[in-house]
Parts: sequence; structure tokens; C-alpha cells
Amino acid sequence: MSAGQGSAGNVIAALASLFVPGLGQLLQGRFLASLFFFITAAVVWLISLGTLGWIIHLWSTLNAAMWKP
Repeated sequence: MSAGQGSAGNVIAALASLFVPGLGQLLQGRFLASLFFFITAAVVWLISLGTLGWIIHLWSTLNAAMWKP
């Protein structure tokens, strides 16, 4: 789908991950990474009552934006 870092595909994937952690990785065809970010973000959000969940959420976004196929 995407041609590399900075490509339109990565921008779309990063925006998707901004809304739902792991969704951008799923759009890039990276199922295991998607599952990891989604589950980790959900667990951290629940344990920390939302405070530390932003770290995983933003990590997921940056990971989708900077991925090189």
C-alpha cells in the first residue's frame, strides 16, 4: 500500500492510528503489530485510567508514520 516513510500511505496509516491504536498498522498489512498496539494501548489505558495510555497511542501513530516496507 505505501511506498515508504513520508508516503501518502504512511500519512493515512498514521492518521488512522491516531484515532485507534493499531489501525494504521492494520492498513499497512502488519497484523501482529496492529494487534500488539491495540491490546497494549487498551491494557495501559485501563490500568493507568487513561494517563499513560497516550504514550502507547502516540507510539502507535509514530510507528505507522515511520514504517518502511
